[in-house]
Amino acid sequence: MAKQDFYEVLGVARGASSDDIKKAYRKLAMQHHPDRNSGNAAAEHKFKEINEAYDVLKDRQKRAAYDQFGHAAFDGAAGGGGGGFHAGFADIFDEMFGDFMGGRRGGGGGNARARGSDLRYNMEISLEEAFKGRDARIRVPTAVVCDTCKGSGAAPGSRPVACRTCHGHGKVRAQQGIFTIERTCPACHGTGQTIDKPCTTCSGSGRTRKEKTLQVTIPAGVEDGTRIRLSGEGEAGANGAPPGDLYIFISVAAHPLFQRDGANIYCVVPLPMTTAALGGAVEVPTVDGTRAKVTVPAGTQPGHRFRLRGKGMTVLHGKGRGDMFIEIHVETPVNLTREQEQKLREFDDLLRKGHRKGAKSTSPESEGFFAKAKEFWSDLTE
Repeated sequence: MAKQDFYEVLGVARGASSDDIKKAYRKLAMQHHPDRNSGNAAAEHKFKEINEAYDVLKDRQKRAAYDQFGHAAFDGAAGGGGGGFHAGFADIFDEMFGDFMGGRRGGGGGNARARGSDLRYNMEISLEEAFKGRDARIRVPTAVVCDTCKGSGAAPGSRPVACRTCHGHGKVRAQQGIFTIERTCPACHGTGQTIDKPCTTCSGSGRTRKEKTLQVTIPAGVEDGTRIRLSGEGEAGANGAPPGDLYIFISVAAHPLFQRDGANIYCVVPLPMTTAALGGAVEVPTVDGTRAKVTVPAGTQPGHRFRLRGKGMTVLHGKGRGDMFIEIHVETPVNLTREQEQKLREFDDLLRKGHRKGAKSTSPESEGFFAKAKEFWSDLTE
């Protein structure tokens, strides 16, 4: 008896959209499900036809082949007809509730292999290394593919076999009322395979512990907290599964002279009081190891900043460099000798005499502050 056209089985036109096909399938599958038609052989047969048709038409590639060659495209075995109504209703449950329950099921194909674990490696570098970049060799303890069994987990001369519990599917089904519940096979843990003769080196896991040496390139301009990913350099997966990744977390050590903010560098430079008052030139270090000359004008105040363009950090994955900012800290003299102290007192007297004679103030900010303080106190006593 010739098979009925799949589009006719679902009652849709050949140009029907995927959504229309899905809606038609859900309606017919619920209508003809054997649990709703107990003892009705015709309904069960119709249900199998519906599932067979939907299995082909829901798949874009299968549908294209069917549109071109008809039933001959599948040599008389179009999709999931052999799965019976249990498999079909599991599909209904998945499509109706899969998204609500947290996403699609893993599928009935089995052989689901767990990817290896990701690894973390913490690396501290100096600010100079962050500026220039560096190549480093690191040693990471990890799980690697077993050399004896090449990751299969089976002893030499043997091989994994299809799981006898799930027959290689990696999943088992159980009927609960009108629902078919699908779960990971407890015997093979979803791999679809079991090992009768485990490898003695790795005890059947396909992995052994080993310290691996890797070459790592730290790019110039890298910042504190940067994460570098080395794909496939994490732990090997069990029984030949893909490896995880290695993540290198960079921390940049504190520097005794410089503070960093992005691509800019900040440096506090202490100056003697006389240099700040009289002016002069000082040499300051830069992050690239060279020296920069800074001209300090007479009367420079504490906290004044000088900007050195292009003397900061290398820009990560970019061009050029940031800037360097020099902040002046005027240092008050300490540990004075008697002669030095006497000279300072004489200098202070000269300043006071000049002020009394109407000369410009040598400490305008100080005098301005105390003038305002005097007014404040006068207002309180009025």
